[in-house]
Amino acid sequence: MPAIALILAAGMGTRMRSRLAKVLHPVLGWPMVQHAAHACQQAGLAVRVVVNHQEEAVRAALGPLGVEFSRQSSPLGTGHAVACALPDLPAEGTLLVLPGDAPLLRSETLAALLAAHDQALCTCLSMELPDPAEYGRIVREGQAVRIVEAVHLDPTERAALREVNSGIYAFDLAFLHEVLPGLRPHPPKGELYLTDVLELASERGGARVILHRGPPEELLGVNDRWALSQAEGLLGERLKRQHALAGVSFQDPASTRVEVEVQLGEDVVIGPGCVLRRGTRIQSGVEVGPHCVLADCEVASGARIEAHSVVQGAKIASGAVVGPFARLRPGAELRAGARVGNFVEVKNAVLEEGAKANHLAYIGDARIGARANIGAGTITCNYDGYRKHRTEIGEDAFIGSNSALVAPVKIGARTIVAAGSVLTREVPDDALALGRAPQVNKEGMARDLRARSAELARRAAELARGEKEGRNG
Repeated sequence: MPAIALILAAGMGTRMRSRLAKVLHPVLGWPMVQHAAHACQQAGLAVRVVVNHQEEAVRAALGPLGVEFSRQSSPLGTGHAVACALPDLPAEGTLLVLPGDAPLLRSETLAALLAAHDQALCTCLSMELPDPAEYGRIVREGQAVRIVEAVHLDPTERAALREVNSGIYAFDLAFLHEVLPGLRPHPPKGELYLTDVLELASERGGARVILHRGPPEELLGVNDRWALSQAEGLLGERLKRQHALAGVSFQDPASTRVEVEVQLGEDVVIGPGCVLRRGTRIQSGVEVGPHCVLADCEVASGARIEAHSVVQGAKIASGAVVGPFARLRPGAELRAGARVGNFVEVKNAVLEEGAKANHLAYIGDARIGARANIGAGTITCNYDGYRKHRTEIGEDAFIGSNSALVAPVKIGARTIVAAGSVLTREVPDDALALGRAPQVNKEGMARDLRARSAELARRAAELARGEKEGRNG
């Protein structure tokens, strides 16, 4: 029968010191329990998750993966968690049990454990650590093996034993159905230990302990915030190395963050300090300048993202240029050759081929026609306090600096909008629009105003002197 993976994700994780359940803490874009589920599915395993604390949130996080769930009624140890899932499991086959706080676990390691398990009753995956700390130790006595919890080690065992239990097991399901209901609780909490099953299998000559030969960090659980940071760093190094070997250049890998579900083509260059969040897809040959943040966006070959730009939920076509210091919000789309420059914000708007907004503009809920030019300081006034409205600008239009386009409004093709205009009505094609008050020059008034100001200042000084002399007298 096909093997099944059972992920233990019912605990609170008190050492995280968080209102969020431990297994829901994100590691490079996914909750850590999702990393464990993904590794299992990549190994070809059906997945069942044991839940309790923040059950609905865990179900919601993993629901899209198509996993199944069992509920642990109370936190009474790993043996109890598996016992709660036992009625939902087949009577025969192989069960892989693993913790939900092991985000670095690889599918290849799980497949190797299953292959080594073969026909054994219980197989435990172990690792060697220079400082085992509070991990349970593997004790080998001839063919027999057992696991001793750290609190029960004598000083000699604590000093000598370096092989520890990873908390990852493969079980024969028929054997598990037989022995699990008979486990005895351990004081003082009355918990059931899954490690006892290994000893029962050892008594029957069906126990195996497989030493993991890869980096031990892969099997380490996340128990606190520092371990969470270390896991993110280790997984980030793994992901960046995979991208680099596939043809991506990282100018400063140590300062760059790459999350899961990021796709990078060959000859992509990532500058220092960049953050590439999940869902980002960058085609070949794109250069991303220093300190950019990209999330869930698409960047086509031949586009360029310059320094300090933030791009979220946007589409950028070939030949388009973003930045420096630009922000593209969800729904922004730059067609081929479009340009968005420094301190320009675009939201839910399309810039057609060759359109430009090079400085200090806000374009929201709009369509900018091909080759149109948006002057510095221009804004689309898309919100009236109640609803959002759209602005339509035709091809080859020229919008002068510091213009305010009050939506809903349509600016025709090839129009010219004079700088400083406030437009509230439609502008037809090929028109010149002036939406500002006429200029009035008052000759000599500036000189008169300066003279009047000087006279007022002189009188104020005289009054101040008089008041001071009166007080002194």
